[in-house]
Amino acid sequence: METLQRLVSYLPLLLHGAGITISLTVLAVSAGLVFGVFLALGKISRNTLLNKPCSAYIFFFRGTPLLMQLLFIYYVLPIIIPALTINNRFLAAFIAFSLNSAAYSAEIIRAAIQSIDKGQFEASRALGFSYAQTMRLVIIPQSIRRLIPTVGNEFIMMLKDTSLVSIIALVDITRVTRRVQDATGSMLIYIPALILYLIITAVFTFIFNKLEKKYSVYE
Repeated sequence: METLQRLVSYLPLLLHGAGITISLTVLAVSAGLVFGVFLALGKISRNTLLNKPCSAYIFFFRGTPLLMQLLFIYYVLPIIIPALTINNRFLAAFIAFSLNSAAYSAEIIRAAIQSIDKGQFEASRALGFSYAQTMRLVIIPQSIRRLIPTVGNEFIMMLKDTSLVSIIALVDITRVTRRVQDATGSMLIYIPALILYLIITAVFTFIFNKLEKKYSVYE
């Protein structure tokens, strides 16, 4: 009973960690989506100067573990280029997660854009729209509705991957859980931590399901 009471007393710390987890996920995925639009457009471009670098970027960040990317940005990069030292753990995690999310978002966005009927492109050009106008006014708005399910999956995956930031001592749910376990000597703290992750995941899954139904391309 005493151990249980001690664990309950640590709930505010877990909730603080949850705030870090949610904030990091929302900011990183949002930034990744914005950057991903430009990467996707660059990859489908016929201009080699755009296509090759964007393709290489996507290949690198999708082909290497997120944990290694995080460790590189926080620990290795400052050794190579001292001027790029990032002392703020949250900022380092945000940069690593955003760069990683951008690569995955780019492929999601590219697939959505290329799923639009080619007739849309031809009709837009026939109306005198430039390539940029066609993308901005016709193609991308239609693609957004197709993005919701896959962006939702990316968000949930990123939410769970935020547990990796404990490796650089950022106080998220996982880091708090380990601290409490060290302080109490009880592994039971992992139960409320798991439940908290499930609650957060359930809430955002519900939100994305609602958005998917509202903006479904099949309606």
